[in-house]
Amino acid sequence: MELAIIIAVVVVALVFDYTNGFHDAANAIATSVSTRALTPRVALMMAAVMNFVGAFLGQKVAHTVSDVIDPGEGSHALTIVMAGLLGAIAWNLVTWYFGLPSSSSHALIGGLVGAALAAGTFVRWSTVIEKVVIPMILSPLVAFTLGFIVMLGIMWAARRANPSKANRGFKIAQTVSAAAMALGHGLQDAQKTMGVIFLALLAGGYVSDGDSLPLWVIFAAASAISLGTWSGGWRIMRTLGRRIIHLDPPRGFAAESVAATVLYTTAYVWQAPISTTHTITSAVMGVGATKRLSAVRWGVAKSILAAWVLTFPAAGLVAALCYWVAHLFLP
Repeated sequence: MELAIIIAVVVVALVFDYTNGFHDAANAIATSVSTRALTPRVALMMAAVMNFVGAFLGQKVAHTVSDVIDPGEGSHALTIVMAGLLGAIAWNLVTWYFGLPSSSSHALIGGLVGAALAAGTFVRWSTVIEKVVIPMILSPLVAFTLGFIVMLGIMWAARRANPSKANRGFKIAQTVSAAAMALGHGLQDAQKTMGVIFLALLAGGYVSDGDSLPLWVIFAAASAISLGTWSGGWRIMRTLGRRIIHLDPPRGFAAESVAATVLYTTAYVWQAPISTTHTITSAVMGVGATKRLSAVRWGVAKSILAAWVLTFPAAGLVAALCYWVAHLFLP
C-alpha cells in the first residue's frame, strides 16, 4: 500500500513538473520570440533542451525544497506530500488559463506548507522565511533594478551605433541569453520537483536525510520539465512578450541576461528556490522603464502582482482541502 502511494506521489510530482514546463516555458523564450530573434518552434526546442541540461547542474535547491516540511514517515506523510502537489498543480492550471505568469515555485512551497499545517505536522519556518519569503521579495527588486541599470549601460554603449546593425547584433546575442535563461530555468525549477520526490522517498524510508538524489529522479524530473516546455506556454508568452512592454532586441537581451544571472546566483550561492517567473517579469519591466515609465503597462503588472501575492496562500488552501478530503479515507 505504501509503495503504491509513493509511486502515485512520484507520478503526480512529475505531472507538476510537466505543468511547470508549459506554464513557465514563456519565461525563457517570450522575449526572444516577441523580438523575432527566434521563431517560436526553434525557441521552444532550444528551451526544452536547455531545461533538460540545467536539471543536471546541481542539487542544492532540491535539498532546500525537501527541507521545508517534516511530514514524518509512512502513508500519512506521503498523503501530505501528495496534497501539497495537488494544490500547486491546481494553482498552476488556474493562472495558466488566465495567462498570468505566477510562480510555480511558490505554488509548490505554498502547497507543501498548507498541507503540513492542515495535518498539524512540522513546518521549518526558518527555511521558509530565509530561503523562500526573503528571496521572493528581493529577487524581483534586484532583477528590476539590474534590468534598468544594464539597459542604461547598453543604451550608452550603443549610442552611436547604427540602429539596424545594432538590432541584428542583439538578435544574435539573444540566442545566447535565451539559452542561458532556459538553462537557469532547468537548474531552478526541475530541482524543485526533485526535492518533492526526495521528500516522498524520505517518508517511505527509501533514502536517508543527507543522501544524494538518485540519478533516476534527476533524469525523470529533467525529462518531465522538458516535455512540458516543448508543449509550449503561448498564453503567458503573450503576456510577458507584448502586454507588459513591447520589447526590442537590446531590451530582450538585457532582460534575459539579468534574469539568468539572478537565477544562477540564487541557486549556487543561497540555494534558494526563487521564481523564474518573478525574475524575468521584473527584468522585463526594468528594461522597459528605460524608455519611459509610462511605456510599461502597469495595469497588466498589477494583475501579475496580484497573482504573485495570492499564489502562496491560494495553493496552500487548495492543498489543505486536498489533505482534509484524503484524510477521510486514511486508516
